[in-house]
Amino acid sequence: MSYRSIYRPGLFEGRAVIVTGGGSGIGRCNAHELASLGAAVALVGRRLERLEAVAQEIEEDGGRAICHACDLRDEEAVRAMVADVIERLGRIDGLVNNAGGQFTSPAENMSQKGFETVIRNNLVSGFVVARECFTQWMKANGGSVVNIVADPIGGMPAMVHSAGARAGMMSVTETLAVEWANHGVRVNSVAPGYIASSGMNAYTPEMQAKFTEGLKKMPFKRMGTESEVSSVITFLLSEGASYVSGACYYVHGASQSIRQDWDIPDHTRAKPYQGFHRYNGPVAFWGDYGGNGQGED
Repeated sequence: MSYRSIYRPGLFEGRAVIVTGGGSGIGRCNAHELASLGAAVALVGRRLERLEAVAQEIEEDGGRAICHACDLRDEEAVRAMVADVIERLGRIDGLVNNAGGQFTSPAENMSQKGFETVIRNNLVSGFVVARECFTQWMKANGGSVVNIVADPIGGMPAMVHSAGARAGMMSVTETLAVEWANHGVRVNSVAPGYIASSGMNAYTPEMQAKFTEGLKKMPFKRMGTESEVSSVITFLLSEGASYVSGACYYVHGASQSIRQDWDIPDHTRAKPYQGFHRYNGPVAFWGDYGGNGQGED
């Protein structure tokens, strides 16, 4: 069994793509899809053992992947990582800026240190990785950057730090798309909604209960799959998106479009797409999305 991508085989043959946060969740899924389409994938993250496990999966499926453990908050480490990828793969055609993280807390209880840490994780590090890919390769050779964000419209209660970082990254996306256009570099963002990904395991049982309750109010009455997000990322990296730049694609099943005074009847018509043959989603939600119930740490 291999990844069941909707895109043609060999779409990324001869291309190299960096996927940050490639050791789990959406990053892992997207790395598999890109590799299945011929890309050499550079998996980047802080935990080498996770990256190596994903690289082994990709190689078992016939793809090519390399790993680089890197603290993306360290500017010099990022500079060295990008140089290493170029040396080992010979090029960088795409960057999937997927790494990030946050915790839940009421704003009144959040320390400056906690706020700044998430800003660094989700905004500063993403910019630095993109800048290094641009200056070291894409400025002379073109390329595509896809920043994974979260929809900050309407705010993000209990995660004000992430709201600020994600809104900032969306503005960075639009800005870089203009500044780098004359170098043949496209910059876009993808904003997933509630996705049945291993990242859900990081939230408290109370927050998971809120997510479950929230599904009742959503138009699709379900979470999205990692594959549904990966499909959008893959499109934006492809030649089919050659006139798409400075855009944000929302993958949230119209969940931000619903009005408070509009009720959605219960239904099961919004069937999920599950292309990831190695999907291993969150324990709390795996049953409806084709996973095996094991989850990830």
